[in-house]
Amino acid sequence: MDMEFSQNDFDRLLLFEHTRKTAELNYAANPLDADNLTKWGGALIELSAFQDPRESKKMIDDAISKLDEALLVNPTKHDTLWCLGNAHTSYAFLTPDIAAAMVNFDIARECFQRAINEDPDNETYKKSLEIADKAPELHMDIHKNGLGQMIGGGASSTSSKTKESAKQKSSDLKYDILGWIILAAGIVTWVGMAKSQVPPPPSR
Repeated sequence: MDMEFSQNDFDRLLLFEHTRKTAELNYAANPLDADNLTKWGGALIELSAFQDPRESKKMIDDAISKLDEALLVNPTKHDTLWCLGNAHTSYAFLTPDIAAAMVNFDIARECFQRAINEDPDNETYKKSLEIADKAPELHMDIHKNGLGQMIGGGASSTSSKTKESAKQKSSDLKYDILGWIILAAGIVTWVGMAKSQVPPPPSR
């Protein structure tokens, strides 16, 4: 059952892949569109939840660079700041070393706080800041229990059966963590954004 997706997951995957491709095309036409860069970064964060840990980190890195670019165009854009906070939180969870992860957790917290400063009544931003406060403790629990080894791409010398079971747990857990932080809070925002674009062409 490793990485088995429901129809809903698959629909989301297609939706965000379409958003990413559309944003890439729009960027070629207008590289200074902060909205488009934010959609692109957001789609990459969402897509990262469907990848293996190494690929996931690369995708989140890419998302961070797109979101940083959007903030160069518009430094007070609160949805971009919120997305950037999600990207750094996700990256931290995929980083086994707590000291290294804390750098990302701190940046994430700062991003969420800046988003709230720009849009003080936004409940999603407030919830994200609450989660950011609990995130380092959750990170330590995960990596202390050994499941973080798989999340961080490590290997274990235990028997293959135990490995499979740990791998399965790790895969589920990674999806839960990323899901909890990103998908639960962000899905409404991103589906709304994606739906405002042209729907994907029918598959051939």
